[in-house]
Parts: sequence; structure tokens; C-alpha cells
Amino acid sequence: MMDLRQLRYFIAIAEQGSFSRAAVVLHVAQPALSLHVRNMEAALGTALLVRTPRGVELTEAGTILLRHARIIMDQITVAAEEVRGRHSDPAGDVRLGLPGTIGQILAVPLITAANQRYPRIKLRIAEAMSGFILEWMREGRIDLAVLYGQAAEHGIRTEQLLDEQLQFFGPAEGLRSEVLPPPHSPLAFAEIARLPLILPGIGHGLRDLLGRHAQVHQVELNTVIDVESYSNIKALVAEGLGYSILPEHAIAAEVAEARLRSWPVAAPGITRGIYLAHSASRPMTSAVSTVLALARETLHDLARTGRWIGATEPADAAR
Repeated sequence: MMDLRQLRYFIAIAEQGSFSRAAVVLHVAQPALSLHVRNMEAALGTALLVRTPRGVELTEAGTILLRHARIIMDQITVAAEEVRGRHSDPAGDVRLGLPGTIGQILAVPLITAANQRYPRIKLRIAEAMSGFILEWMREGRIDLAVLYGQAAEHGIRTEQLLDEQLQFFGPAEGLRSEVLPPPHSPLAFAEIARLPLILPGIGHGLRDLLGRHAQVHQVELNTVIDVESYSNIKALVAEGLGYSILPEHAIAAEVAEARLRSWPVAAPGITRGIYLAHSASRPMTSAVSTVLALARETLHDLARTGRWIGATEPADAAR
């Protein structure tokens, strides 16, 4: 039979990808960890880990066990909190995944609010592209996420909190022979699509959104350069190599400083949703539910106060 200590050890080994690194994190001798894993494999009648030159990797059985082990350990934490009556003073680690562009806006005010109001909660924020964040959530490596777009994956629950406006923009000095209306004048998407565009590559959430928009309106995007980084896109546009479409907050500083010029997209405008996501299958600790509510509150506040430029609350979310 397996016990909770073995499950805790197994989770650490899987997450660290190494017996030696897990031993340091757990303050347990490496031979003891190896013995626990061998005992678990003997009890289950199958291999859970495979040693590689880089450390260890999970077998298919190990992946299944890891998913259940995380659920079991979370449930133990929830049970302990209920017994001790700690909902009024939540404590524990909470892991939040954010795309980098959202992290720039949300991370500092959320961490500040958590530290001030819930000092016993340790909020850990990891930034990556949305695809990686969804994978982390499926694997149980994070508890919460803020995403662009609704997650269709089974077991992930999302709620839309904000809409974010996208803006078309170009270099301050104009580009070759293109004739455009004065900055800040509405510009039709069909006209924008024909201009030389610098956009994230196919598979990036923003590029896919623009691609779907183009399909609906039966136009093709004239993409001349693919580049993932927003900062690189802005730099290339500023050099006069093309135009682009990015969230309004991403270009607000450059437009205010007259380093870029912008136009609202018209006929129709383009927005993308900001969603708060969590696992629908894993039990939620008091600390996780507290941070979920705090993230929701902070995101609404960022939009209402104008600190998230271009973000608005959907009609059904406005209070």
C-alpha cells in the first residue's frame, strides 16, 4: 500500500525531474527516495519512472499516478483547513500562470494585494505563452491562470472577466507610399488586411484571432514578417518595415511619446477576451479560492480605473 509520504515524495521527484534535486527540496537522502519509488513500483506492479541522462521521466503509469497524487494531496489540504477552521486566515502556496503581456499589468498589483490582505498565502507566478500555461494546468503544476480566450479542454473551467481592445498602428513617419487617414481615425479591417503587416506567427493566440477575423470578412492578411515578441514587433514597425495590430495597452506608451501612430479598427472593431481559469476536477484549497477571488477583483479594478488601457468589462460582468 502507498502512503501520503510516498505520494508527496513522488510528486517532488516528478516535478524536479531528478532524484537529487528532489532530495534537496525535501531534505531527504536520495537513497531513501529511490527506495520509496521502488516500493511503490513493486506495490503497483509497473514502472513509474525511467532514468535518462538528464534525470528521470514519467512512464505512462507514472503520469496517471502523478495526476491522482496531486488531487489526493490537495484534498488532504482542503480537509485539514476545514477541520482547523482556517478559512478566515487562509495560508499556503498558490501557483498562478500568466501570459507575459498580462503579467506586466496584473502581477504587481495582485502580489501587493495578496501580501497586504493575506500574508500567510505565498503567491507564485509563472509566465509563459498561453499554450504552455494550459499544459501546466492540465498537469496540475499550477492552480489558476489568466488566459486570452476560453479553454476548451475538459476539466478546465473559465470565466470571462474583461474584453481587450486591439489597435492598428504604424511608424511615426509613415511608410513608403501608403495613404492613411489621420491617426485616431477609424480604419476598416479590410483595408488594414491589405497593408504590409508584422504579426506573431501562426499558432500564436493573437495571430489566430486575426486569422479568424479575416476569414469571417473574406479577406487575407498581408503578413510580411512573423515575429513572436511584442517588443520586436513594435521596433520593426517603428523602423518602417510594416504595420501591426496589438492590444491598446501594449502600444500606449509609444503612441503617447509620438514614436508610433495608431488607428482604431473599424467595421467592426476587434477585441479579445480575458479569462480566469482553474481546474474543475481538482479540489480547491482555501488559499486558492481566496486568490481566485482576489484576481477577479484586481482585474475588474484595473479595467475600471484605466490602469489596463483598452480593457473593459463585458456587459454581463459589469456591476
